[in-house]
Amino acid sequence: MQTFPRPGRLHWIGLRPAKRAALIQVEAAQAITGAGLEGDHYSGRSGSRGITLLQAEHLPVIAALTDVEEIAPATLRRNLLVSGINLVALKGQRFQIGEVVLEGTSFAHPCSRMEEVLGPGGYNALRGHGGLCARVIQGGQLRVGDAVVAVVAVVAEGADVIGSPDAQLPGLEQIA
Repeated sequence: MQTFPRPGRLHWIGLRPAKRAALIQVEAAQAITGAGLEGDHYSGRSGSRGITLLQAEHLPVIAALTDVEEIAPATLRRNLLVSGINLVALKGQRFQIGEVVLEGTSFAHPCSRMEEVLGPGGYNALRGHGGLCARVIQGGQLRVGDAVVAVVAVVAEGADVIGSPDAQLPGLEQIA
């Protein structure tokens, strides 16, 4: 099933300039095909984890599980905070945010640092709520407020299949 009740929305963008450095909140970022976000220390290291996304609807759950009033997106060290579309359903799927086409590659599991930043039990509080890792299929600009929509590739007869090393991106259609 590739239909979703409505498009999602990008609410927050954060860049990690260096390992263990504080995230820098920005209003827009440049996604680089096969690499990640320009200015993020993960960019170019692993295409499958080029960008990490977090579900905004999970922030109150994580806050409740850690017994705090509110959790800031930067605390959880993900690049993008989105709402209105189920990130779990985007694993293995292509989706578009602004000009950028991403492919959900794996779930973003918590790291041991969550015990430091969220306190004892922080790692387990984040389990199942860590978000999604994605690779950048088509680079471009991301802006806070951009829609998040699933896409389906339209492959012309005789065209290269997306994912092959020499493939050209065919047209992409948004699906709702």
